[in-house]
Amino acid sequence: MSNPITDAPKLPPAWFRHAFWRVHRLLNRLSGGRFLWTPASKRGWGAVRLTTTGRKSGKLRTVIVGYIEDGPNLVTMAMNGWDEGHPAWWLNLEANPDAAVGLAHQPSRAVRARAAIGDERDRLWKLWAAIDEGLDACAASRAATTPVVVLEPRSPHPA
Repeated sequence: MSNPITDAPKLPPAWFRHAFWRVHRLLNRLSGGRFLWTPASKRGWGAVRLTTTGRKSGKLRTVIVGYIEDGPNLVTMAMNGWDEGHPAWWLNLEANPDAAVGLAHQPSRAVRARAAIGDERDRLWKLWAAIDEGLDACAASRAATTPVVVLEPRSPHPA
């Protein structure tokens, strides 16, 4: 009988996964955005620069997260590198859902974040799982449910 925890793909150590994304963020900043890939890559998903407002500090915080497209929306998962707990960027978005995203070779644009729920969450999870075959096993190795985050376009200056 299969066990989702023991069947999960072997991941590099947490320190390595976190260091990889920090280096990727630095290279992206130094290169002016050339180190972001798009869903057209062989991975099937892209990387987006996500800027949130710190829930405690009020300062702008930028991370790079994976995304897929769903119509005009970008969809990501608040998975914290498959470590326990939710990533700080998701906690920031829960406190202040207005954010900005920067895609490869595009100017930054304003978005509003929300957690997908119900049938929408199930549908979006299946889209991700079709791209990342180890998704279900990795998610099962965490105690918390992984939020599926929808980043919807918004006007930069609401009327």
